Amino acid sequence: MRIPDHSVTGAGDTTVVLLHGAFGAKEYWRPQMAALADAGYRVLAWDCPGYGLSPLPDPFSIEIAAEAAVALLRAAGGPRNIVLGHSMGGMIAQRAYDYAPDLVHGLVLSATSAAFGRSDGDWQKQFVAERVAPLDAGRSIPDFAPAMLRRMMAKGAAGPDVERVIGVVATMRPETFRAAVLALTQFDARAVLPRITVPVLAIAGGQDLLAAPPAVMEKMAAKIAGAEYVCLDEAGHFAWAEMPDRFNALLLDFLARRCAA
Repeated sequence: MRIPDHSVTGAGDTTVVLLHGAFGAKEYWRPQMAALADAGYRVLAWDCPGYGLSPLPDPFSIEIAAEAAVALLRAAGGPRNIVLGHSMGGMIAQRAYDYAPDLVHGLVLSATSAAFGRSDGDWQKQFVAERVAPLDAGRSIPDFAPAMLRRMMAKGAAGPDVERVIGVVATMRPETFRAAVLALTQFDARAVLPRITVPVLAIAGGQDLLAAPPAVMEKMAAKIAGAEYVCLDEAGHFAWAEMPDRFNALLLDFLARRCAA
């Protein structure tokens, strides 16, 4: 399997692996890369298959992406790997743990869930239809993505990290956008949760009411033995960009307390 495009920042015995969401790429993790490297961690950030320079698999699924994540961990991971997955990246992280628990020594799950319900359900079909409708109407991702992303954030979210998310998403390929949206609705790893034995931190945004509502994340965390759950009440779906200082503080505290070598 081809190893996805990735970057390595910093050095240390513990590697923090950053898996971006369906709308993203590795470049939007800059605040986390800097904070983690400054704290003495090695940071491995990827472009999921289909993103950045990595070609889109046909078909694309969370499972195929998780297989690629495991391949990346084997090729470029360290002796101790903490996987931070946001949104779709959190789904990939759960499945990667399922496939290779020996390679994952901790999980940070940001604005994600263990399942999207029935893949053929009416809500799931509507979810896909609404998100690809602009493409079907001939609009470009740079044209409609900024408004879509701002609806996913807390009202008034602003700053360079928010603008970076919007800029990164604007570079997505339409075929990747379509494939990722569909893949979300096919995912179900609820059976994995009781099998997770590594330290887990689940971070929700209090204003993330559509993509990964706090109640959903709290329920997910409750099914993982020893998992910690935190809700950043004033953040939306992209808490790490909307409130980077607060998010990074939570992340570094968790790593120091629960994931020290």
